[in-house]
Amino acid sequence: MFHLIQPGHSSALYGASLIVRHDADGSVLLLCNWCNYRLTITLVGLPDTEVKEARDRVRAAILNAGFEFPARRITINLAPADLPKESGRFDLPIALGILAASGQIPGDRLDAHEFAGELSLSGALRPIRGALAMVLAAAQGERAFVLPAESAAEAALVHSDGILAADSLLAVCAHLAGSAGLPAAQAVPRADTTAYPDLADVRGQAPVKRALEIAAAGGHSLLMNGPPGSGKSMLAARLPGLLPPLDKAAALESAAVLSLAGQFRPERFGERVLRSPHHTASAVALVGGGGTPRPGEISLAHHGVLFLDELPEFERRVLEALREPLESGHIHISRAARHAEFPARFQLIAAMNPCPCGHHGAPSGRCRCTPDQIARYRGKLSGPLLDRIDLCIDVPAVPPEALQQAPDGETTATVRMRVASARQRQQERQGKPNAQLTSKEIDRHCPPDAAGTALLRQAATRLGLSARGFHRVQKVARTIADLAGAPQIGAAHIAEAVQLRRPAASS
Repeated sequence: MFHLIQPGHSSALYGASLIVRHDADGSVLLLCNWCNYRLTITLVGLPDTEVKEARDRVRAAILNAGFEFPARRITINLAPADLPKESGRFDLPIALGILAASGQIPGDRLDAHEFAGELSLSGALRPIRGALAMVLAAAQGERAFVLPAESAAEAALVHSDGILAADSLLAVCAHLAGSAGLPAAQAVPRADTTAYPDLADVRGQAPVKRALEIAAAGGHSLLMNGPPGSGKSMLAARLPGLLPPLDKAAALESAAVLSLAGQFRPERFGERVLRSPHHTASAVALVGGGGTPRPGEISLAHHGVLFLDELPEFERRVLEALREPLESGHIHISRAARHAEFPARFQLIAAMNPCPCGHHGAPSGRCRCTPDQIARYRGKLSGPLLDRIDLCIDVPAVPPEALQQAPDGETTATVRMRVASARQRQQERQGKPNAQLTSKEIDRHCPPDAAGTALLRQAATRLGLSARGFHRVQKVARTIADLAGAPQIGAAHIAEAVQLRRPAASS
């Protein structure tokens, strides 16, 4: 959206000022092709390089669309002045502002529209990053939103009313002139079914599959500890298929973050995201940041699954950055010139080996790691981080005879039905998954019976559970009771939750 301020001169834009209320800027000098004027285009308002290059794209697009480029000094003010501007989505508003200020298109309809789009040199509109997020933020407005056709199809997932698809600068100008209207955007249809990998493909590992079901049912974090080739990555890849579908609000939140990073695929709208960054990822890549803060992997996994394989191989400061978002569900990034907050309500699934070589405790005796090497390896995981992980379980190597048997375990669809039933009980009782309960809500919704209370106190004393660990055992026990359809937590539920609380790094 932009407003025009014209001085008392002619419509040739001499000394005119264009205020663009979006996120872009830039500045440049141009030499007019049809006269001897040295044309100056100045963009102010903290534009980055991509925005500054808009001068060349806009000029070429205007000329190739059959319009005249004004041979005057042009100043473009991108407000607010203290907010850095980036990306090419300001090309279309800048071009329309120049055309309107020079009297080549009517300017009376500009206030009824929002514009965003990158221009090619031919005047065609190219898709932009973050279209869905922009429309979601402007959903309360009364203006029509004009976007490139591909970006408009993405934005139409928010709402189809008022989203107009354009393929060129000339088409937008024809719409503003009233000679040819722009078509309404149509959302990309979702795939009928999602091909999640099947849990039945994992041979053996019944206790780990049970832990995976509990994690899915309550939204709990899970750490798997086992030798290479035991199936940890296969199990983690099957967690998104066990989770219930996202509701519309959560799906839009997830899609908006992915759209900001240019990684959203409209046909996958509503699906749970699985993000699995490599262990060489930096802290900025994982939690977000940069000169202009961008969402990291934990935000791209919002309402989805974040899988960290080879957990101790990550830098310790990278892992410690996970502590706050695991608790709060968001990440606040502070830089000298910019502050940003991104959502990060992800479900953490991690995997690790018992030692650097991965064979500690194996019957074959293949491990040659010294006690000091094993201690240093496990010591990369701090106590506060492990205390925030709800479930820890060993994943033993699968014997050869089990690998040769036909799959006989439960399918993903069967387990997903039980998970959906447990989630429905949680939604009706407290309106959120058990993993997100606060301490007051735990006291209200997770009181065990007399036998369960006695067992919980005994386990807390023997294991030395912290207050956080004590509450997490209660939340996991509440999930186990929900899977069983039990109205109250019993001793059996507490016992299973305590067994799954044993730190894997100390085994």
